[in-house]
Amino acid sequence: MGFMKGKKILITGIANRCSLAFGIARAMRAQSATLALTYHLDKMREKVLSLAKELGISIVFPCDVSSDESIRMLFFKISKRWKKFDGFVHSIAYSPKHQMSGDYINNITRKDFLHVHDISSYSFVGMAKECRSMLKKNSALLTLSYIGSQEVVPNYNVMGVAKASLESNIRYMASSMGNDSIRVNAISSAPIRTLSSYGIKNFKNILNFSNSISLCNNSVTVQDIGNTAAFLCSNLSKGITGQIIYVDGGFNISAMK
Repeated sequence: MGFMKGKKILITGIANRCSLAFGIARAMRAQSATLALTYHLDKMREKVLSLAKELGISIVFPCDVSSDESIRMLFFKISKRWKKFDGFVHSIAYSPKHQMSGDYINNITRKDFLHVHDISSYSFVGMAKECRSMLKKNSALLTLSYIGSQEVVPNYNVMGVAKASLESNIRYMASSMGNDSIRVNAISSAPIRTLSSYGIKNFKNILNFSNSISLCNNSVTVQDIGNTAAFLCSNLSKGITGQIIYVDGGFNISAMK
């Protein structure tokens, strides 16, 4: 029996087996959680259905988090399967590729700034707002961040600003939902090779540097992120809310970066 037995969790953001969301889904299934997944684009449907089948997940729905109506429809469909559930994992972020390189001020536009914040930060609270009445006591909401929210990371640019917004969002959401015994946290991950990481210029150099500074002298894996996420969405972490949990081998506390 796993420590998530009886928990029903929605997971967003799976693109392939390298996705952090897939590692999270796999770890939660290993701890006996019941899961539902979403996909963003129709072209992703078959891929996500295939991954869902591999993990023994039968609930898969589309959702475009840039649309309130799409979010509303997602939770309407989920309500037909789950009257109540135990939380969701928000593994969603977006930035145009041209914003992930070069000089931040020269590159940024109002349109890109707003769009990146809409997808990468607002969508988390937008989802919580829509499903709040469906969440059980002791539910947990979880999102994914990165140290670029706190420090300048080359080429991370507007995504770092959006992640800072997301982290502030977490604290205000934790305050708002605490009276309902709903916890809100984030994992700040080490750089890991995923589909989205390939959009960051010189990502390989960032990855190698992070690994060289890691206090644990080893690379953080997708499974490490998954295991931490399972803990944070389980009753084992009932005393933790409004926190950014760093899973980066200690990189964030190294003063000699």
